[in-house]
Amino acid sequence: MDLTAILERLSEPTVLVIGGLVVGVTFGALAQQSRFCLRAAALEFSRRKPSDRLPIWLLAFSSAMIATQLLNTFDEVAADETRQLASPQSLSGALIGGLLFGTGMVMARGCASRLLVLSATGNLRALLSGLVFAVVAQASLYGALKPMRDWLSGLWTTVDTGGNDLTSFLGLSKASVFLFGSLWLLAGLGFAWRNRSSLWQTIAAVGVGLTVPLALWFTTAMSRQAFDHVQVEGVTFTGPSADMLMLFISAPFENLGFNSGLVPGVFLGSFLAALLTRQLMLQGFESGPSMARYLTGAGLMGFGGMLAGGCAVGAGITGASLFAVTAWLTLIGIWLSAIVTDHMLGVLRGIPKSLSHSY
Repeated sequence: MDLTAILERLSEPTVLVIGGLVVGVTFGALAQQSRFCLRAAALEFSRRKPSDRLPIWLLAFSSAMIATQLLNTFDEVAADETRQLASPQSLSGALIGGLLFGTGMVMARGCASRLLVLSATGNLRALLSGLVFAVVAQASLYGALKPMRDWLSGLWTTVDTGGNDLTSFLGLSKASVFLFGSLWLLAGLGFAWRNRSSLWQTIAAVGVGLTVPLALWFTTAMSRQAFDHVQVEGVTFTGPSADMLMLFISAPFENLGFNSGLVPGVFLGSFLAALLTRQLMLQGFESGPSMARYLTGAGLMGFGGMLAGGCAVGAGITGASLFAVTAWLTLIGIWLSAIVTDHMLGVLRGIPKSLSHSY
């Protein structure tokens, strides 16, 4: 993609923000329409009550993986320049952070991206939880929680294992990588057909997944043509949410980049999609204990996501599509802890899982 003509007219930060905004609006609108949610997918699997959420997640996950690897094969995506593969990562942070994030995700009834999407539709629970998530993430990055994050991150790193590329560790060929992604895609299509997911919902789920390689493709092009250094990155929400928080409370228009457009873009895309389909609705907390559970979960996600180096989308889809070892550890930790937490909450409530099944 040749951006020379655009870069001659607009500054590099402006082009990056516009690119992030386009990716964010697309993600937000399609995530809202497909009801994309890792928490809901994990709970469907845990409770053995198949519906449309598990196939939606599988379709987004597999389409992101296949398209990312395809673009990487043709050198349209510089996978080796992404943060996950270009620099040392924390294996201990990925596992512990994933476990914390999965627990928080169930307690807050949504991961970071889902909270952002829901807050744009009028869900005040998601809005407040998202703010707590961003504050804790910022505290984990630069504030009071940074020493603990640094200590946990240093327990076991990819320096000890010689790298973070899963394909190299397992000796996977390009063909085997595409086959692996295709099997997940077929599983998603099969579950979607079995559960009678609508065609539009299926298309929207695939579209959610394709925003990841779109972001990688755009930032790769910018990294090759911009004068200043541009980080190649996909879609993630932990770091960007913390950055957006600081953008609002510090001097404006400083350090603008791709993520500066991504987060507001997701909010805008979700809002427009909900507006056009008449799904805007104000919702609040049901009770004090409910509020405490949501905010505790949001805090666990903020620390866990920053410790793991990514959220359910940043690690669970972007990082997994790049076949980063730490991303797969995080994803496994998120799934395991979400399932365990769901069972524990069901026992504490003292009611059957079928009666507590709500999204």
